Amino acid sequence: MDLMPMNISKLAVFQAALILFCSFGVYQYSVQEENDADGGAIIIIDSNGVEHSFVESPTRVAITNTYAATVIRMLDVESDVIVGISGDFYDSSLWPEFIDTPIIQQSAHSEIDFEALLDARPEVYIVFATNGMVDTNAIREKLEPVGIRVLALDFYKYDNLRYEINVIAKLFSKEKEANDLFVEFDEIESLVEDRIGGISETSRPRVVMEHHASLTRDPVVLTGTSQWTDMIEKAGGKNIFADLPGHTTHVDMEAILDGNPDVLMFDGITFDIGFNAFDEGNDCQTHMNFIAERPGFDEVKAVQSGSMMIMSGEFAGPMMIHGLPTLAKLLHPSLFEDIDTEYYLDNYFIKYHDIDRVGKFVCEFERA
Repeated sequence: MDLMPMNISKLAVFQAALILFCSFGVYQYSVQEENDADGGAIIIIDSNGVEHSFVESPTRVAITNTYAATVIRMLDVESDVIVGISGDFYDSSLWPEFIDTPIIQQSAHSEIDFEALLDARPEVYIVFATNGMVDTNAIREKLEPVGIRVLALDFYKYDNLRYEINVIAKLFSKEKEANDLFVEFDEIESLVEDRIGGISETSRPRVVMEHHASLTRDPVVLTGTSQWTDMIEKAGGKNIFADLPGHTTHVDMEAILDGNPDVLMFDGITFDIGFNAFDEGNDCQTHMNFIAERPGFDEVKAVQSGSMMIMSGEFAGPMMIHGLPTLAKLLHPSLFEDIDTEYYLDNYFIKYHDIDRVGKFVCEFERA
């Protein structure tokens, strides 16, 4: 969600809105400062390390990504606290409660419509904390002077998911719901760990996970701080590029050939897969055929064995723990042959979204 330079007309609108809104913002912040001095009833620290103090749970919140909305659902927070969304909530079958909610930006990564945002009058704006396309500090500098708290949370990093869920739980007094959710997480993780805990290091398949950006340029792989590195490890695999810094990086084609992975995986965000999406154009298979035809890839173990797959974007969000058995079974089919991993995906949608799961969530390579 880069804050792109605003054109003159947008800037004029924003400045006018600031003048109208400023008295409210100054008043809100002066009251908040007094409350902070007295010790706010709710103190939370977001994933940028910014401390926020609230006297009570906010009643007007703007969110731009479905991950945050999913966690709010998982904790049974009333949906009417959401007063602004992005165009990412386009599927009315999955998000019927937001049909009439004002859109404050086109997507979680697009420019904010400041006029629409100010019209929505949120107390809190939830934004990605570490997404490379989101300039959280710039957003904070724009919004906090007019009384809108900017809460930076990702909900897509495995090792930080529980912490961020706890932040929302504390903010809305949903600690019991969070604890119940973590019990469910523990059960799923234990199921997987019990199956893969005894395997040797050499029995862990070596994986290369390519980013969706690889569709249009040289390979971009997911690296050390990517949520996929943690997920692959938890599922009994090993990310060949885990030692490289950052979330993603470009690598030479030769680096993949030299790594000779047992499994090639692809981030499916740009494919028509996931909830209520079925890859009707067969783009997944087309892409994996393209990968298999890269020079030298006919010698790669993953291509020779047909161990290539594209994972839908849901696996990289709050569904990641419910999706862990699916990934573990893909990497170790013999260890999970008696486990119906679809159950965990189905239960996630029924329990937390109150809807039957439909769609294609994993595309596996099919030899011609």
